[in-house]
Amino acid sequence: MWVNPEEVLMASALWVTERANPYFILQRRKGHGDGMGGLAGLLVGTLDVVLDSNARVAPYRILYQTPESIYWTVACGSTRKEITEHWEWLEQNLLQTLSIFETEKDITTFVKGKIQGIIAEISKNSDIKEDDDTAKFKEATMKFRRLYGMPEEEKLVNYYSCSYWKGKMPRQGWMYLSINHLCFHSFMMGKEAKLVIRWVDITQLEKNATLLFPDTIKVSTRSREHYFSIFLSINETFKLMEQLANIAMRQLLDNEGFEQDKSLPKLKKKSPKKVSALKRDLDARAKSERYRAIFRLPKDEKLDGHTDCTLWTPFNKKHIVGQMFVSTNYICFTSKDEQLCSLIIPLREVTIVEKADSSSVLPSPLSISTKNRMTFLFANLKDRDFLVQRISDFLQQTTSKIYSERDISGSYNNSDDEVLSQMSSIISSSPQRSLGSEDSERQFNLNDSSVPTATQTLMTMYRRRSPEEFNPKLAKEYLKEQAWKTNFAEYGQGVCMYRTEKTRDLVQKGIPESMRGELWLLLSGAVNEMATHPGYYEDLVEKSMGKYNLATEEIERDLHRSLPEHPAFQNEMGIAALRRVLTAYAFRNPNIGYCQAMNIVTSVLLLYAKEEEAFWLLVALCERMLPDYYNTRVVGALVDQGVFEDLARDYIPQLYDCMQDLGVISTISLSWFLTLFLSVMPFESAVVVVDCFFYEGIKVIFQLALAVLDANVDKLLNCKDDGEAMTVLGRYLDSVTNNDSTLPPIPHLHSLLSDGKDPYPEVDVFKLIATSYEKFGTIRADMIEQMRFKQRLKVIQTLEDTTKRNVVRTIVTETLFTLDELEELYALFKAEHLTSCYWGGNTTAPDRHDPSLPYLEQYRIDFEQFKGLFILLFPWACGTHSDILAHRMFRLLDENRDSLINFREFVTGLSIACHGDLTDKLRLLYKMHVLPAAEHDEPESAFEATKYFFEDITPECTHVVGVNSRVKQELEDGFVTVSLKTERGKKASLQDNQNYLRLWAKDDKSKMKGSNDLPKLNQEQFIELCKTLYNMFSEDPSEQELYHATATVTSLLLEIGEVGKLFSSQMSLEQDGEQGHRSHSEQYCHKIADSFQTILNAEDEETLCVEHALCSQMEEIKLEDSSPKDTAATSAMHTSDDETKDDSSMSSYSVLSAGSQEDYKLHCEDIADDTVLVRNNHSTSLPNSSSIDRDWTITFEQFLASVLTEPFLVKYFEKPVEMLPRITTAKNVRVMGKQILTSDYDISPISG
Repeated sequence: MWVNPEEVLMASALWVTERANPYFILQRRKGHGDGMGGLAGLLVGTLDVVLDSNARVAPYRILYQTPESIYWTVACGSTRKEITEHWEWLEQNLLQTLSIFETEKDITTFVKGKIQGIIAEISKNSDIKEDDDTAKFKEATMKFRRLYGMPEEEKLVNYYSCSYWKGKMPRQGWMYLSINHLCFHSFMMGKEAKLVIRWVDITQLEKNATLLFPDTIKVSTRSREHYFSIFLSINETFKLMEQLANIAMRQLLDNEGFEQDKSLPKLKKKSPKKVSALKRDLDARAKSERYRAIFRLPKDEKLDGHTDCTLWTPFNKKHIVGQMFVSTNYICFTSKDEQLCSLIIPLREVTIVEKADSSSVLPSPLSISTKNRMTFLFANLKDRDFLVQRISDFLQQTTSKIYSERDISGSYNNSDDEVLSQMSSIISSSPQRSLGSEDSERQFNLNDSSVPTATQTLMTMYRRRSPEEFNPKLAKEYLKEQAWKTNFAEYGQGVCMYRTEKTRDLVQKGIPESMRGELWLLLSGAVNEMATHPGYYEDLVEKSMGKYNLATEEIERDLHRSLPEHPAFQNEMGIAALRRVLTAYAFRNPNIGYCQAMNIVTSVLLLYAKEEEAFWLLVALCERMLPDYYNTRVVGALVDQGVFEDLARDYIPQLYDCMQDLGVISTISLSWFLTLFLSVMPFESAVVVVDCFFYEGIKVIFQLALAVLDANVDKLLNCKDDGEAMTVLGRYLDSVTNNDSTLPPIPHLHSLLSDGKDPYPEVDVFKLIATSYEKFGTIRADMIEQMRFKQRLKVIQTLEDTTKRNVVRTIVTETLFTLDELEELYALFKAEHLTSCYWGGNTTAPDRHDPSLPYLEQYRIDFEQFKGLFILLFPWACGTHSDILAHRMFRLLDENRDSLINFREFVTGLSIACHGDLTDKLRLLYKMHVLPAAEHDEPESAFEATKYFFEDITPECTHVVGVNSRVKQELEDGFVTVSLKTERGKKASLQDNQNYLRLWAKDDKSKMKGSNDLPKLNQEQFIELCKTLYNMFSEDPSEQELYHATATVTSLLLEIGEVGKLFSSQMSLEQDGEQGHRSHSEQYCHKIADSFQTILNAEDEETLCVEHALCSQMEEIKLEDSSPKDTAATSAMHTSDDETKDDSSMSSYSVLSAGSQEDYKLHCEDIADDTVLVRNNHSTSLPNSSSIDRDWTITFEQFLASVLTEPFLVKYFEKPVEMLPRITTAKNVRVMGKQILTSDYDISPISG
């Protein structure tokens, strides 16, 4: 690359001059390239790696030199090819021009200006931004791609100096972290070490501390463990590694590649650029994720920035120190003590943002007013003017969005088949209705007219009061309502309320029945999504009505299992509402669709919230608060099960070993977590747990689960099996009561409660929750996320291994591969699929991955990916013809013609090509060419193709054998199959021919039936088949013998097709004019065919029949000198030279028999009433022609019989193929990405 000219103090230090002229010098750095420069080169190379000078200095450079020995760097390069191109350009374009200048100063000015102009032009054409990565990072990226052969699509994120423990010795070098790979490179005293690990292969990533090395990162894969140490900043490195591993796990779940965020704010020119743009992107993503988790914001909200400030809180008349967060649609605040105060202000609610007057007491204040007449006063803002400008910009965007979308409100032009899977796809901005308002809510009936639609919550409609009008429970409920109203009056009501410790205390005491739905929406953040998507649910229900798929079938099956004991779901109104919500969500998020347990949770949501509110609560639950819980493999629940095990080990160590031995934790956690205790606790108690969950998230569930175990430690320690332990826990949970509930008790029979013992003593749910906070309140959300990462790696990799085993067990009976080979092939196929996800392909990720399909068919690859695997794995891939052959194989395997093939199809084709018998392999080869020709497979002329086949073959004395197993069924197919055998080696191969014919005769009848169903091969397809055969043997030890055998078979099949065509035409003429008359040639044809058919059908005396018939036929038709007779068949087969030259539709074989050289004609001779065919052995030259005979055909039986006569071809196709070495080579090649065509560095074998 060209670089801005910089003066060099010492031109020869650590550099070797390779080329020079009066003005420029091309140099190579010592320690690089051939020879490595001896000891000095080894030292320089080692220093370059250890000190990272190689990231700043490329191994090649060009210097401009002045007569006074002043040097300027004008170009550098990572490869010899690159630097040579620059050198040649300088010699061709600048040398002559520089000789014109008179002074050295003029020359220097001209050279510097020219180089700077070139750089400016390149930057303009390639649209390089000024704030892109630094030159140092670009050099590191070039080195990364050069070392590991990575394509440009593979983005380097950052690189760090560290040591890699290879054996017992550390190797100092550099760790390169890209989006999809972890790489390490070291060069120490001439020894190079390289490591490439894909993030999707990592099963464990942890930071360890040992006595010798306090900071060590261990990276575990399925095959081995890798240790890295001596980091300059291990925390930053490990955090980035966690992010990249998480992205990889998301790829395994969703099969979507990483897309860089191009909307990041650009750095100022004076800002220090210490990290790459991609690293800034990942840092911004991590901050946005934490921001959304803290304030329960929609998952597409991006944090713009944050700053320290104070907030004036009128309820206690104090300035609280904390941080303000600003994003596209929200302004949020949290105190340093997170429990003290937090605040969420949606910009849609903001009316005024103004700067107040500063004072010594209140410096740099900012006032924000909202629609509900609340004013928030922030102070101590460091850059208040910039902050106000950002907020004003976002407010303007929000306002314009509201007005632009009001114009198109209610008009959604999406097609019926389009799945609305993104939250931001439909944004409307009608003013948010008050949470307590009933008048502004629009009513809609989305169900059949015969089924009533609920216009209010189901609990309100089906609430059954106790007989006592005034009882202590009602009084306590009234006091709760008054406490919340007092809280609203003091701290505000709605989205913009102050959230304090008092709010949490009120939630833990239980939310009043009348306020539960409203507060669930508020605390979960679902109110924000509902307010910004008015009409979304209604349109989604309308689109999903009448649509049926697997999810809707499962929903219908579970509808009547959802709280069947509650009266709201004992009639069609409640069932219909539940059906609409679940179906709408299944269409919104097809990746989840429907999962068992969603029906139980949704039914409870519908009791306290209206249909649309329940839908958005379900969205918040599935997509934000319980991520990945309800997908097809309940990954999120399994991850939290692992987290729960770790927490139990830390907090209840005396019980952990016992629970592990009993295997209870894995059983209880899924049922507890998936339904939020709704399926294992009495209803009135479980809803209190849901109250706390919507306020504080998953930590409440972990705390409560640990409290349940802790309360039953003694009993669990005495349990002898898992059944007894489950009974203990079931009885305990069934006894958890809510004495404050005003609802009549709903029957709850726990499925595990099966003994007849006395009821368990009642456990008050509020005391249980309070105990969980007292004993386990130290569990924090960030700690849970850290533990989730560790478990996510383990869970997803375990699921992937299970899937692989299931696939292998299913398909092992369908193929000829071993279990080990199938496992390796599956891993390779899946890796190729994932490669398409992150390096791109011709199709999108949803097209290539369909989770609704069986595991065998989920992963699919397109042709470009298949071609790469074909070249590496298929034994027939050889030479330049491999691409064409891969395309033919792909078209054959792609049964549904969707331009994608799945693993089953891939393995089926590979199994036949590698381990099939002779007939199966030839049938596969035949099928590949009998398909209609692809557009780019244009055939050559008949003359060119035939000359290509025979240019190295010298005809010798030949013999003809006529066989045809299909004559009796289809007379029009021709009468004879011809085999040309040379005198050379005849006796040696005669016995082999008989053996092959016997084997063919024994072939399975089903196979022969399948062969009979194959279409005929026309001349154009036959030419392509012959090309394939000729290109198949270029690396075989018996290459020459195979070429000769192929030429013989090709010559034979050409004559077979021509003879069949001629006699087919003759029979057609005879049927029209001379019915009942048969020529001597036709009679002889049938005699030969009948004799061979007898050979095929013989079972008792097979050997004798074959030998006698074959020998007698070969003796009978051996001819040396004869003269033609005027028979009907002879006259039909003779063609004059003039007629041949005038016939524009003449076949390629007609060209052979009718050329200008009389000696090369094919003659028909009649001896003893038998007509046979003979070719004289004089010349090999062929006349020219450009026509393809469309009537010329051969059958698969003829192709198979012809190949069977050549021992070398039979041996080649029967030769076994060792797959594991091919798979190992393929894995090494594919993990390196695109292969390097030219490089000065040898790629050493990859470790790990």
